[in-house]
Amino acid sequence: VQLQASGGGLVQAGGSLRLSCAASGRTFQSYTMGWFRQAPGKEREFVAAISLAISWNGGRIYYADSVKGRFTISRDNAKNTVALQMNSLKPEDTAVYYCTAARTGASSNPKQYNYWGQGTLVTVSS
Repeated sequence: VQLQASGGGLVQAGGSLRLSCAASGRTFQSYTMGWFRQAPGKEREFVAAISLAISWNGGRIYYADSVKGRFTISRDNAKNTVALQMNSLKPEDTAVYYCTAARTGASSNPKQYNYWGQGTLVTVSS
């Protein structure tokens, strides 16, 4: 699976951005898709994940506490894409955001993810 993230940029605090990740491969819907971020000098941290969508109840969604209520993750299996809608952005959201895919269920542990995109920079000014 190859992942290509896009949509980063500079935004003022309180603004919104939408990140998108395009995935290659015919088995996209069999992967858990996630977003992580890494700020300068900090470890990579979990942002959101949407689990396998092949079950009858669709993909389960998980968020880090720091983004709950502000960020929304979604996936389009027909287009092999996953998106992260980010609203009410804060300066502390500034980071490189990475799209990632896992062959197993959703996890906040980056070691559980098998594939990573190249990252897209989000900068939130105060």
